[in-house]
Amino acid sequence: MIVPVILSGGSGTRLWPLSRVLHPKQFINLINKTSLFQDTIIRLPNSCSSPIIVCNEEHRFLAAEQLREIDKKTSGIILEPEGKNTAPAIALCALKLIAAAEDPVMLILSADHLIKNTDTFHQSVKAANKLAENGKLVTFGIFPDKPETGYGYIEADINSNKDYYRIKSFTEKPNHKQATKYLNSDNYLWNSGMFMFKASVYLDELEKFEPKIFSTCKESCAVENIDSDFIRIDRNLFKKCPSKSIDYAVMEHTNKGVVVPFDADWRDVGSWSSLWDAKTKDKNDNVIEGDVLIEDVKNTYVFSSNRLVSVVGVSNLVIVDTFDALLVADKKQTNNIKKIVNILYKDKRSEALNHRKVHRPWGNYDLVDSGEGFQVKRIVVNPGAKLSLQKHKYRAEHWVVVKGVAFVTCDKNKFVLNENQSTYIPKGSLHRLENHQNRPLEIIEIQTGSYLSEDDIVRKDDEYSRK
Repeated sequence: MIVPVILSGGSGTRLWPLSRVLHPKQFINLINKTSLFQDTIIRLPNSCSSPIIVCNEEHRFLAAEQLREIDKKTSGIILEPEGKNTAPAIALCALKLIAAAEDPVMLILSADHLIKNTDTFHQSVKAANKLAENGKLVTFGIFPDKPETGYGYIEADINSNKDYYRIKSFTEKPNHKQATKYLNSDNYLWNSGMFMFKASVYLDELEKFEPKIFSTCKESCAVENIDSDFIRIDRNLFKKCPSKSIDYAVMEHTNKGVVVPFDADWRDVGSWSSLWDAKTKDKNDNVIEGDVLIEDVKNTYVFSSNRLVSVVGVSNLVIVDTFDALLVADKKQTNNIKKIVNILYKDKRSEALNHRKVHRPWGNYDLVDSGEGFQVKRIVVNPGAKLSLQKHKYRAEHWVVVKGVAFVTCDKNKFVLNENQSTYIPKGSLHRLENHQNRPLEIIEIQTGSYLSEDDIVRKDDEYSRK
């Protein structure tokens, strides 16, 4: 049996403003009605077991909810206290399997890849599995069709074998001149970031070349805390772990590495230009999504989430309009969008972290309006869900039920609110909102006070184990 490992820890900053730190690209429906994360799991071969997910602590409920939406089980969701790149993330999974007295072949996949030809993908996995069973560390290489500067490259001995090749070297993202040279040489493949190997083989090589990563991960796993499907490792120990990719830590040093050629219409959807490349275009090479009108526009990506966007007489642009942010960029410069995100993060702007509509394990809220001393939210509570028992130091709240039935706790009082009924939650009162019905509960919340940020929450009880 093959155990898939889905690496889902990225923040997707180059796809801002659609992708945000707390709701990144892998959990967004970028290509179809399912997210990239869900597509990664849906296309797994039948020979695979339930996957192990590795994600950030902040994304755990997104991952769990998206698994529920597609009715898929998991062998566990490992929560990284902080991102340490791929080598430690894979080590955590391998150690978990070895601790369970298993030594399966692991199929390492990124949660943000687009693979259109599923049958070819399955055939490549089957070929790689045979090599992995025989002690090889297998990576998948993509034959390049253009001088792409956003991917790493693998130099391979193309003549060594038609089914797999010996690896000569790895190269990080090149400039355009180098990428063109690689394309014309026929000896280079794109590095897909997908791997197959036995858990024990990977750990042996990791201990040999990066003993600090191996020992730190092993110590972190020894103090794990299991909460339902969530597996928490020791935060303080894991923080000491070096941050390295599997390429730098193992693949560039091992003599057990081979590359399996992979031709399944693969794309790493890492930027707006790569997303434009993967989408269906009009006769002028434009990708248009949402309420958009264009005139004399060429080679441009225009996205609107909620209102009319009109574009006239431009070319080679990316224009993305969301509820709270507008991006206009040269299509050749989209890899630099992360610089804007870094500025937003440094300035503590909320647009770097989350959308106006924020997802929570109990549902979501939409910040409808705000001003000095007040803000208005539209809150949707999922059937059977409830918010934490909490209080606020600086704000009071008014709740109006728009749809459904609300069960309210306010200090020692417990009562029901029906549609068009309202209540007042004084500052400092211990309160909770619950939905006992089988349909969503929708309320309008008006907050008033001197400080209205989300960190003014003191939780006394929370079934989602949030601080």
